[in-house]
Amino acid sequence: MSGQITSNVFRASGVIAPTVAGLNWSSAVVTGSTATVEAQNGYWINTTSNACTITLPASPSIGDQIVLVDYARTWSTNNVIIDSNGNNFQGDSDTYTVDYSTAGQSLSIVYSDATKGWIPVSDDAVAFDHVAPPLQRAIFAYGTASSGLVSMSNLVNTSGVIAADVTGVGVARANSKGASYGGDKGIMAYGQTNAVISVSNLINTSGVIAADTTGVGTARTRVEAARFGGDKVIFAYGETNANVSLKNLVNNVGTVAADVTGVGTARSNLGAAAYGTDKAVFAYGYASNYTAVKNLVSNLGVVAADVSGVGTARSDLSAAGYGSDKAIFAYGAGSAGNLSMSNLVNSSGVIAADVTGVGGDRYGRASASYGGDKALFAYGAVISLKNLVSNSGVIAANVTGVGTARANPAACEFAVS
Repeated sequence: MSGQITSNVFRASGVIAPTVAGLNWSSAVVTGSTATVEAQNGYWINTTSNACTITLPASPSIGDQIVLVDYARTWSTNNVIIDSNGNNFQGDSDTYTVDYSTAGQSLSIVYSDATKGWIPVSDDAVAFDHVAPPLQRAIFAYGTASSGLVSMSNLVNTSGVIAADVTGVGVARANSKGASYGGDKGIMAYGQTNAVISVSNLINTSGVIAADTTGVGTARTRVEAARFGGDKVIFAYGETNANVSLKNLVNNVGTVAADVTGVGTARSNLGAAAYGTDKAVFAYGYASNYTAVKNLVSNLGVVAADVSGVGTARSDLSAAGYGSDKAIFAYGAGSAGNLSMSNLVNSSGVIAADVTGVGGDRYGRASASYGGDKALFAYGAVISLKNLVSNSGVIAANVTGVGTARANPAACEFAVS
C-alpha cells in the first residue's frame, strides 16, 4: 500500500509502517550482554545468564519499528537496557537510563521524530500459566504468659520460621483473634484484659502492628475470625458474660462494621478459616457443652445455618487455610481432655473425619497460613512450640518455638506478594 494516510504511523515517504506481524523475526536468540538491532525486526532476548544492552539504530526513519521479547522470562532477574544511540527515547535524551525488568515482557517501539525519538507502542507482560503461589508471612501476637497478659509479637517468614519477640503495640490481652484483609494486611480484634474489650489493631504489609483503635460492636472475648470474599474479614460468635451469636464484617481497608445478629448456635472458643479461595467456615466451640457444629460463610459474608459437624466435639482449637483453597482444624479440648487431632476441610467446605494429630495435645494455641499454601500452629497452654502443616494438610512433628511461651495469642497472615 502507498499514499499518505495521516491517521496511522507512517514513514517520511508516506508508506505505512509494518505491523508486528510484518516484521522480520531473527532466527537466533540473543544471549550476549550486548546486541545491536535493526529497524523492522523482532528479536528474542534471553537474559538468563546476564543483562543485555540493546543498541538501537543510529539514524532511524519515522515509523521504524523494533520488537523485543523476553525469551526465557528472565528480564526481572537480568534487565534489558536500551541504548538509543544518540536519539531521544520518549522525549528524553540518550543520557537517561532506560531499562525493562518485567518477566514475560514484550516491547514494541516506533521512531517518531527527533523531538520524542523512540516511543513504546506496547510494553506488555504476558501472564505465565503456572503462577507460583503467593508468599505469605504470618504474625502471632498477644496472649497469656506465666507473667500474665503480654503485648508482644513474633513474625513468621515464608518458610515458617518464627522470629524472636518484638515488643508489641496495643493493650496486653488474651483471646483476641485475627485474619487477613485487603489481600496483604491483617487485623486483630476483641479479647480480654481484666474485662472483655472491643479494640482492634491493624497490621501493615511489613508486619507492624498499629496502635489500638476503639472497636465497633459488642465487646467480647473468645471470638473467632476468618477471611472471606478474597480480601475481607468476618469476626463472629464469642462470649460477653454469656455466649453470643453475632458477627462484625471488616471491609478491605480494615474498617470494622457494626454488629449483625448472627445465625447459628451461640458459642465461644471455636475455630474458623477461609476455604475455597473466597469463603469461610466456623466450626466446633463451646455452647452449653462441647459441640461439633459448623457454619459456612458465603463470599458476601452471609453466615449459613448450623450443620452437624464431623469429628470430636471440642473447643479451644484453631484453624488455618492450606493448599490455597482448603482448611484444617486441629488440637483443642474436649470431654476427654486435651486433644491432638485434626480435621481437614475440602474446597467445598466439607469437614473430614478425625485424624490423630502429631505433636503435644494442647489447647489455647493459634494458627495462620504462610508461604502461600501452607499453615502452622504455634504456642498454647503456656508453651513455645510450633507444628508446620504441608500444602497437603499433613501436620509435622513438634519444633521448639522461639519467643515467650504463652497461651491464647492471636495470629493471621499478611504480605501476600
